[in-house]
Amino acid sequence: MKTHEFFTLLEHYKDKALVFEYEPNAFVGANYHITEIKHVVIDTVDCGSQTDNWNETLIQLWESPNEKDKTAFMTVFKALGILKKVGKIKSYDFDAELKFEYSNEHFHTAQLFVNDFELKGNQLILKLAIKKTDCKAKTVCGVQDVEKQVEVEVTTEPCCAPDGNCC
Repeated sequence: MKTHEFFTLLEHYKDKALVFEYEPNAFVGANYHITEIKHVVIDTVDCGSQTDNWNETLIQLWESPNEKDKTAFMTVFKALGILKKVGKIKSYDFDAELKFEYSNEHFHTAQLFVNDFELKGNQLILKLAIKKTDCKAKTVCGVQDVEKQVEVEVTTEPCCAPDGNCC
């Protein structure tokens, strides 16, 4: 989901409670706060010496230990107010990919993307998911997808050898 799609979604459902599902049937507690919004510039070189860059909006969610008994979730209206206030201080790249950073005592710190959303009663539920790491230079490095992998002649020099094709 792009940042502008997120803002548009929120604008349509201001009267709802904003709920985050970080794993199937596992929800960020109602005691969450939006603690930081990061305007991230990614500038990369992959193992095939290919360069790339893009922007991300990273919203950090944190559960307050002082509010563990809280049952009412933050409203979309309030979240939108926070996001707009941040936008006045540091402008958004509305074409940037949107991610959420979250962890709790049962879930490792992760950057999660919005996989889907659901309206359920008075709640707007954002379904978050983890994107697995992957090699972006498969063609350059001669890496085959596991599903398509066939027996390949073994060479004495792997792709990532010091004088190999990549790395």
